[in-house]
Amino acid sequence: MENNTEVTQFILLGLTDDPDLQLPLFFIFLIIYTIALVGNLGMILLIVLDSRLHTPMYFFLGNLSLVDFCYSSAVTPTVMTGLLIGDKVISYNDCAAQMFFFVAFATVENYLLASMAYDRYVAVCKPLHYATTMTISVCMSLSVGSYVCGFLNASIHIGDTFSLSFCGFNVVHHFFCDIPAVMILSCSDRHISELVLVYVVSFNIFFALLVIWISYILIFITIFKMQSSAGYQKAMSTCASHFTAVSIFYGTIIFMYLQPSSSHSMDTDKIASVFYTMIIPMLNPLVYSLRNKEVKSAFTKVLPMPK
Repeated sequence: MENNTEVTQFILLGLTDDPDLQLPLFFIFLIIYTIALVGNLGMILLIVLDSRLHTPMYFFLGNLSLVDFCYSSAVTPTVMTGLLIGDKVISYNDCAAQMFFFVAFATVENYLLASMAYDRYVAVCKPLHYATTMTISVCMSLSVGSYVCGFLNASIHIGDTFSLSFCGFNVVHHFFCDIPAVMILSCSDRHISELVLVYVVSFNIFFALLVIWISYILIFITIFKMQSSAGYQKAMSTCASHFTAVSIFYGTIIFMYLQPSSSHSMDTDKIASVFYTMIIPMLNPLVYSLRNKEVKSAFTKVLPMPK
């Protein structure tokens, strides 16, 4: 990748310029980040320690927790540093690195969500063939494929964005180095780069969404045919939680990336970005796992509650 830029650093404007909001926002994000770290790392630890959770479903949940921890950590510490000490300067290379790891792990999550939907489809629609279908090799292939797609996608976007020329204006109207916010600073023709961004993001999102929707349509068909009301309610509850997280994740990403730059409002983008950079990594352990009886049982086994 050729470095055509005169810019050596960027200035992140952050969420707000109001000095009275800096400290309250720092503590809010500190709480959110702490919950995300404890929730995701704790989930990984539970899955590793409890043999009852060594199943395909929890294998994917463990990977999802790892990815949430990684892409949240790529953004949130930088935001908190800017709020606490006012250091809003980020070097050119650090900006590229932050963008790379955020895009990589967000894309991995995209494909892990699709893998989890397929896993649930097999579990609900083909329970007798679940053990022979979701083998260790299949789970590993889906997981490794998600990571390969994530890092390949990030490489494409980094090359696409930082092949542009940046000729002096270096103020990023965002709280981290997100692709649209950095790309708009370029002084060179970015039409092709914007098309690459839209097409690549569209493919990743809609391919994963297609897998998710097909899986859950078949799941709902199976659920509606169930004779047991208890099984029906349990399956519906699980799907509702999954769809809540999926809707937030894909809704904000589609809102952020699949619109032309001329219609972008940076203040609106910042609010949307808070959801998928900070809120989603905090919510995922709760939405996917902590309501699960098996996880609660594993938690009390590792940390026995006083009687």
